[in-house]
Amino acid sequence: MGTIGTPYARHSQWDGYDAIVIGSGMGGLATAVLLARYGDRRVLVLERHYTAGGFTHTFTRSGFEWDVGVHYIGADAAREDRLLGRLFAVVTPGVRWASLGPVYDRIVIQDRVVDFVAGREDWRDALLQTFPDQRTGLDAYIQDVRAAVRHSAAYFTLKTLPQALSRMAQPFTARGFFRYADQTTAAVLARHITDPWLRGVLSGQYGDYGLPPARSSFAMQAMLTHHYWPGAVYPVGGASMFARQAERVLREHGGAVVVRAEVARVVLDTRGHAVGVQLQNGHVIHARTIISNAGFAATFTRLLPEGHPVRAQAQGVIERVGLSLAHLNLYVGLDRSAAELNLPRYNLWLYPSPDHDQNLARYLANPEAPFPLVFISFGSARDPSFNERYPNRATVQVIVPARWSWFARWAQQPWNRRGKDYTTLKARFAARLRQVLEQAVPQVRGHIVHAELSTPVSTVTFTGHPRGAIYGLNPTPARFRESLLRAPTPIPGLYLTGVDVVTPGVGGALVSGLLTASAILRRNLTRALLREPGSTRT
Repeated sequence: MGTIGTPYARHSQWDGYDAIVIGSGMGGLATAVLLARYGDRRVLVLERHYTAGGFTHTFTRSGFEWDVGVHYIGADAAREDRLLGRLFAVVTPGVRWASLGPVYDRIVIQDRVVDFVAGREDWRDALLQTFPDQRTGLDAYIQDVRAAVRHSAAYFTLKTLPQALSRMAQPFTARGFFRYADQTTAAVLARHITDPWLRGVLSGQYGDYGLPPARSSFAMQAMLTHHYWPGAVYPVGGASMFARQAERVLREHGGAVVVRAEVARVVLDTRGHAVGVQLQNGHVIHARTIISNAGFAATFTRLLPEGHPVRAQAQGVIERVGLSLAHLNLYVGLDRSAAELNLPRYNLWLYPSPDHDQNLARYLANPEAPFPLVFISFGSARDPSFNERYPNRATVQVIVPARWSWFARWAQQPWNRRGKDYTTLKARFAARLRQVLEQAVPQVRGHIVHAELSTPVSTVTFTGHPRGAIYGLNPTPARFRESLLRAPTPIPGLYLTGVDVVTPGVGGALVSGLLTASAILRRNLTRALLREPGSTRT
């Protein structure tokens, strides 16, 4: 379908924008579209990459296409009577959805296989078939998941308020949420679940937010579990449909998405207010509102002037919370269709034991140790349009965590020209991942005609995320207590959007756009979304 967005060299209209968004990931696009639709703002979105979409973009190689970051989304995305579905319908109108079917995740720990089944009751019943003696504990765990999610709405509403006002309201508004957010996932699991294998299964999606149970906030685990209880869906035509549809809406409202336009810094006036951005080539563009979707770390440690006091505050947050892990992603192309090879629509999660924390610690200390988790996703099997667009072909992705330090020495070298040592290290990891794939999905043997590995350095090159941190800041208990992680920043005129405002994942990024646009417009856009014509919810 081609790239999305207008290349910088071909864009000529730079004046008259009300707002500038730095970065075209889902948070940035959602903020831009909502400002345009509900605030009548002309919005310019600037993207450093050659195509828009952030982690929702796709790329092609050798006659194949892969999504880089979207593997599945909770089934509420397809329902306009749910807030998430309504948001997708407004921000990315025209996107159609395909269900992953009754099973969306298969957890494999050693040789034990447990499926996550769509529908909360069916999910529960499937787990009890394998762990029949854990009924009481599982039911208590489910109640805690539901309670944490129920209390999260009030907490996230505070993200739209200025810092001082939010601090005053937080002890009263977010008290219920912090009862869950302040606990680790491991602590809640240990309180309810006596079987260590079931604890390993219940936390078997931790790769979706990047922290094992002993370090992650239970609020994050609860929101992820709840998100997928209804099942999972996938965008027909691939994840690039999100940016394509959002850009169309922006153009209709006088806005634009410009690619190959990397922002070097936020421009501040003599009062310290954000009034524009300066690109890497020196071009300065002005607007009264600046929104960063570059991530918390990049925004406050790279885009602000040296010595700015907020830089020091932000560095403190980063040190307390930490940046998320990086990852390796093996992009595999097959010479048969997904149907011919009987590839599943669900994801595979492979673990060497139920102790995720120990597995990860061993691997991070020694990259030659067994992979702590391997995530295998079959995008071409779940997209009904894939075989029409790429006949008799299929794609798979194989993903594992990685340390930035393993690849840091190549960070300053240009893409595709990083030398023999880098290529050798990549080849070693790629061979191991291919072996895991062929063992777990034996029908792909003899049909792999393309395989290439992305590394944390690739992530930095194409997204600008510091140290290849795909999920931004770690979702630890401490993260949810940090007052800087909100839409309004201490700098007048500058706002933050993206996963660091809410939670990792496409859904979290989308909701961040709602919160940030609400903060800018000083209007509760949730009510506007659910009450306007086209919404089926009253």
